[in-house]
Amino acid sequence: MTETTATRSYRPGQWFGIFGSHATVLLPPTEKDRVGRLWALVDDGAGFDVVLDALISEGLRDLPGFVLVSAEEEETKIVIRGEARAWFTTGDETVEVSGSQATTWAERSVAGVEASRLVVGAAEEGGELPLLPIAQGLVRVSEVLAPPVDPVPEGEPVPAPIPEPEPELVVEDDAPDTAPHPVVVDEATPAPDVAPSGSVGPEPDLPPSPPSPPFGVPSGPPPAVPAPVTPPVEHDGLTRAGTSEESPAGPPTPPFVTRPVARLVFSSGDDVEVDRAVLVGRAPEARRFTTGDQPTLVAVPSPAQEISSTHLEIRPGSGADHGSAVATDLGSTNGTVVVQPGLPPEDLRPGIAVQLVPGAIIDLGDGVTIQVINP
Repeated sequence: MTETTATRSYRPGQWFGIFGSHATVLLPPTEKDRVGRLWALVDDGAGFDVVLDALISEGLRDLPGFVLVSAEEEETKIVIRGEARAWFTTGDETVEVSGSQATTWAERSVAGVEASRLVVGAAEEGGELPLLPIAQGLVRVSEVLAPPVDPVPEGEPVPAPIPEPEPELVVEDDAPDTAPHPVVVDEATPAPDVAPSGSVGPEPDLPPSPPSPPFGVPSGPPPAVPAPVTPPVEHDGLTRAGTSEESPAGPPTPPFVTRPVARLVFSSGDDVEVDRAVLVGRAPEARRFTTGDQPTLVAVPSPAQEISSTHLEIRPGSGADHGSAVATDLGSTNGTVVVQPGLPPEDLRPGIAVQLVPGAIIDLGDGVTIQVINP
């Protein structure tokens, strides 16, 4: 099942539902101001990373909940926060993801999804309102199903699929030899030809029964299932590479440089030249860079978990910053402090690039610092 082809159905409610060709976004009724900006992205076909960056560009403090689902090829990604739950049915299990227990958000990837169900807001919000079909658009929702099915009533157990028996011939033993044998066949199987004399011709080879329909989506809480396809990831903050003042939806492409603009000396022992983007964190990831423009990834220790997974970006500057390195906090949980020579300490604002001068010290927390020196 992919977002590009699936027709979904929804039950009306209070949350905003934004449906596009590559992403589905659900927002609580308090987030009306965000809906217009996100609808423009989703309607233009934006994918998971771009939409997530736009969602968190203003921080999580004033965003009580959201759901983002995107299916690409054989993998479905889900990010969920607040009063929302999701179920994904694969060929042999049902995976549940809930945002109510996550301090930031819960994220999971599930392969081979055949059906999904999203429930947002209070359980009684949608009441007994009917399910309505939707492919793309902006509506108010309390529940979303893909592909559209009639859900099992709330609280009832989900029955296991029962294979249909193959049709069989039933013959009356006491019937005279000249009487046609009554035949019970599947409605889709044509009746056998009867000879003019009244005797039945050769019994036809009946085709096997078609396979059972796909397993539906549970409406109530699903039964216990095996371990999830991939372990849930609760993010430690907005640890996404690519927020900046130049493009809130993603990082600008670092300008091409023929020589490094700075050198970074890490207290943890690394020594890195800034001739391209450098991503720093506990376990940094580069998700939106082309193959030919991969950044340098520097993993630093953080025993107290004060440093986010992808905490900071340092790259060659462009425009007025050309020839220098600039640093951008990527929405880290505990922030980043920069001390420039002759200036007081400065807390970096998430997504805002700051020019670095030789001698600057960057403090990531947990005892990890970076010294900026000439290349």
